[in-house]
Amino acid sequence: MNISRPYVAGIDSSTQSCKVLIVDPNSGAVVRSGRAEHPDGTEIDPEFWWQAFLQAVDDAEGLDDVAALSVGGQQHGMVCLDATGEVIRPALLWNDTRSGAAAAELVDEAGDGDTARGGAWWADATGSVPVASLTVTKLRWLADHEPENAARIAAVCLPHDWLTWKIAGTGQLADLVTDRSDASGTGYMAREGNVYRYDILARALRISEDRAEDIILPKILGPWDQAGQGDAARGWADVVLGPGCGDNAGAALGVGLTTGQAMLSLGTSGVVAAVSANSVEDPSGLVTGFSDASGQWLPLACTLNASRIIDAIAEVIGARYEEFDELALSVSDAGGLVLTPYFEGERTPNLPDATASLTGMTLANADRAHVARAGVEGLLVLMRGALDAVRASGAPIDRVLMVGGGAKSAAVRELAPSVLGVPVGVPVSGEYVALGAAKQAQYVSEGLR
Repeated sequence: MNISRPYVAGIDSSTQSCKVLIVDPNSGAVVRSGRAEHPDGTEIDPEFWWQAFLQAVDDAEGLDDVAALSVGGQQHGMVCLDATGEVIRPALLWNDTRSGAAAAELVDEAGDGDTARGGAWWADATGSVPVASLTVTKLRWLADHEPENAARIAAVCLPHDWLTWKIAGTGQLADLVTDRSDASGTGYMAREGNVYRYDILARALRISEDRAEDIILPKILGPWDQAGQGDAARGWADVVLGPGCGDNAGAALGVGLTTGQAMLSLGTSGVVAAVSANSVEDPSGLVTGFSDASGQWLPLACTLNASRIIDAIAEVIGARYEEFDELALSVSDAGGLVLTPYFEGERTPNLPDATASLTGMTLANADRAHVARAGVEGLLVLMRGALDAVRASGAPIDRVLMVGGGAKSAAVRELAPSVLGVPVGVPVSGEYVALGAAKQAQYVSEGLR
């Protein structure tokens, strides 16, 4: 490591914000940090990511002593660029469910109308069965609803790819790069071989395969490959760029996930992921066969609803978080109240148009405490379904590491072991996506792997 640049930086460009951690690679300690918010919504002009990154870097007092940087980013978002590198339309994010019908259509097409056969085809080809969150379904939606924009596509990339490209500052589409963890969540990367399936890209956009091969997709780098240098015009020429990673893979790397453990992340989405030495395929679509950030695989089940379940129920009963936890733990159970927590549709199970409901209400349980308890149980039962799905895919799970904002809830922590059915550990609170990205940056800069 350069003496004048003793640190590495990990970036977490999430749905809600951009966080920059400056980390001492020798101790793993965070020496300073910065943060900037992203606008709400399920589609966004990527320029907001760039401005938030610049603001967060300033808040972290710059990169002058940083040797390497990697970006962990929200997965699946569709960023379409024209031949000049300009963004064609606002990016559709992972939690935008307008492409639910497109996902079903793609599955049916692959099976000639037989959904089960179509699911098996997709699982074998890519490791994942299309749902509304995957990029491939958003491209089909674009082709059908905004054909004039689809016709302008010269390149397609993901949020972390785009941000790394902006940090490099070349402006050349050919310099777009990604990593296998994020590429595996597009729906058009092959399950084996780290290569794109241009036939699938063509199918999604309703174009010929020859035309699809003219579209630039980011080069898939190995987990410790250099992605270039920072933009010299901004004084970042001495900053080595890592390939980056999807947020879930970054968090798994940051928390040090090992075989036999599952990471349960309770953020905007709920994620259950387990490191696997082998690729997996689940024709049901409950488990996506993603790659991880270290060269292995990361079978994963994701819910659209997680910590915001607690937010919503706390708002309904007019309780701040500490009071909410006290109320939920003041009763032994929900008294027959059942929360079906599909506030924003759902991905696992795949119900993009579903809504939430609270059922079983009686005069005996119509109070704040039982409603709070039902909120916590609803969240954990949803995540138990995701955990069981990952285990059924072949990943052994003997212990859960629970991270994310939702893990800060005392009620969630106390009830989790009994509902999930396994021991649950809660690591010291940390920005694990950014810490995983920083760990990748260290390995890239020092050639440790």
